[in-house]
Amino acid sequence: MGVFRVSEEVRFCYGHRLMEYQGNCSRIHGHNARVEIVLAGTGLNKLGFVADFADIEKAAHEWIEQFDHKLVLRQDDPVIPYLEQAGEAYVTLPVNPSAENFARLIYEHLRGKGHPVAAVRFWETETANATYEGEG
Repeated sequence: MGVFRVSEEVRFCYGHRLMEYQGNCSRIHGHNARVEIVLAGTGLNKLGFVADFADIEKAAHEWIEQFDHKLVLRQDDPVIPYLEQAGEAYVTLPVNPSAENFARLIYEHLRGKGHPVAAVRFWETETANATYEGEG
């Protein structure tokens, strides 16, 4: 039996840095992220969809908006107290905010909401992306 694949894209802007990294990404910098969410199914619903694009876009935006125009840091980043003192917005993660981790976190969130996500591709730049594909 064949498999249908459809995708939806969302975009957002964020800043980050990678802890314990030796190189430019250890410094605070920003990206214009592009996220491709790939959904898959062997059958279609009564409307002829694998999933409604509007539903996927809404679910993705509702979760991703927490990162939009924010600095995303690992929860033990030593810059956090200075950001708090300055009243700056930031979001923490238990892992480095790498493209790979963003792809996995978005995948897990959407799968947890019941969407038939097959993969999430996360572009940090126009030429660099990471893909997370789950096991099921």
